[in-house]
Amino acid sequence: MELLDGSTILKKAAKNALGTDKKTLTALANALADGDLDAALSAETARLAYENDPREGLVASQWLQVRVGPVLERFGAWYEFFPRSAGDDPNRHATLDDAANRLPRIKEMGYDIVYLPPIHPIGVEFRKGKDNNPVAAHGEPGSPWAIGGALYNDGGGDGTKGGHKAVHPELGGMEAFERFVAKADEVGLKVALDVAFQTSPDHPYVEDHPTWFQHRADGTIRYAENPPKKYQDVYPLDFETDAAPALWNELKSVFEFWIERGVTVFRVDNPHTKPFAFWAWCLADLRDRFPETIYLAEAFSRPKVMYTLAKLGYINSYTYFSWRSDKQGLQDYCRELFQTEVGEYYRPNFWPNTPDILTDELRDGGRPTHIARFVLAATLSSAYGIYGPPYEHVYNHQHEKREEYRDNEKYEVRAWNWHDPTSLQPIMQRVNELRHAHPALQRMRNLRGHETDFPLLIAYIMQARREDGSMDTILCCVNLDPHHVQAGWVNLPLWELGIDEHQPYGVTDLLGGERYEWRGTHNFVALDPHVLPAHVFVVG
Repeated sequence: MELLDGSTILKKAAKNALGTDKKTLTALANALADGDLDAALSAETARLAYENDPREGLVASQWLQVRVGPVLERFGAWYEFFPRSAGDDPNRHATLDDAANRLPRIKEMGYDIVYLPPIHPIGVEFRKGKDNNPVAAHGEPGSPWAIGGALYNDGGGDGTKGGHKAVHPELGGMEAFERFVAKADEVGLKVALDVAFQTSPDHPYVEDHPTWFQHRADGTIRYAENPPKKYQDVYPLDFETDAAPALWNELKSVFEFWIERGVTVFRVDNPHTKPFAFWAWCLADLRDRFPETIYLAEAFSRPKVMYTLAKLGYINSYTYFSWRSDKQGLQDYCRELFQTEVGEYYRPNFWPNTPDILTDELRDGGRPTHIARFVLAATLSSAYGIYGPPYEHVYNHQHEKREEYRDNEKYEVRAWNWHDPTSLQPIMQRVNELRHAHPALQRMRNLRGHETDFPLLIAYIMQARREDGSMDTILCCVNLDPHHVQAGWVNLPLWELGIDEHQPYGVTDLLGGERYEWRGTHNFVALDPHVLPAHVFVVG
């Protein structure tokens, strides 16, 4: 039986062999089948079998490419605002020129990226009214995410009118956008655009490419839903249509269109509701030809889905930081993101709020919580962002039915006091200055939590080497209670930090300016949320 099995192996090798080897292996296979033990034990038989083994399932070595991303992918502060609300009068729809006038202030606060919600024409049919009312009153501007307007005729010269490659005329059209990008470049800001692959019922795609949508039996298109939310003003695209090649190429060309106009950063709306195969194809091509581009996923989904999107090209991603409010929850979440293999491919972008998110914590905690959550976002992750005007003005009026803002800018024009002396602008500017001055705050995987003896006081340390070789050590302590002073002992592993536990060492609060002399591993910290709910210490 062993010889017969050997004969079968030699016959497989003979099928894979050429010339003389094939003839010799066939003869040896027959010899083994006839019971020739000497042929089976021959070194020549072993050599020929090895050299002609078909090696089914063989895993071969290969060259691998390493992608080096832009620094802003890892270290960047995002500021979001609606350009139509950039004026001083809530009764006037502002333009991108008005918005450009706000850029020097945003840069002065230390932000790196200015992010605009969709700037395209907005559909009229089924337009949403104030606070998501299904019926819009006369003159209401609608949601920018209901992209496309047949009444508008500004396509930037590319032949596509009123869609994803056009700028809303009330924002000033394409020329105003080009002036906006030029002003951002002048002050040192990158412009991020929102890309939402969906349409209003008025989008040119609906009439020109009806096969790009799923139609019901009566010929109508079902509007988009994300239960319990209903988007009566939005049609979803059918990525699996028979016309998929044309649709996919058109959608990829949307990125290409804006890249040609100086945009290299994109926030993509709900990428987890589109096929992974589309993103694998689209982002691979874009990142190969435009390696400076950055793609931020707005993907609130299961972790496995979010991490898969990261591997496909969405290195930056929104996270569940907004809802991680207790000490244990924050520690566990940061440990998963920064201290496991997830940190190899996923760059978590921490946002305490968005136009869709006003948490109960921000609603109830007022100014102290807004400051604490801002410091946490900006120091726990080297990439973070805020939906700016309502956050810096501590506007925490929550919709009575949803965990989002009342009088939401998604549906109406607002006006903000851009130079309010009582706003959070000073603390934002200071924290962003510290981020740019300290390399310890410019990394992600160097975060380490440290013990405190009270559950409402959280402490963590980041370390990185400066250019001169010295160690930059930052210790953050944050009071998670917006109402009461919280105090406790912070336990530091001095041996890990390179500090002699038998010698005194200094810590300086970079927010308040106080300097303390500490000794040993346990030191006392007290934080009054109504004065300043956080310390950002430099150690040494």
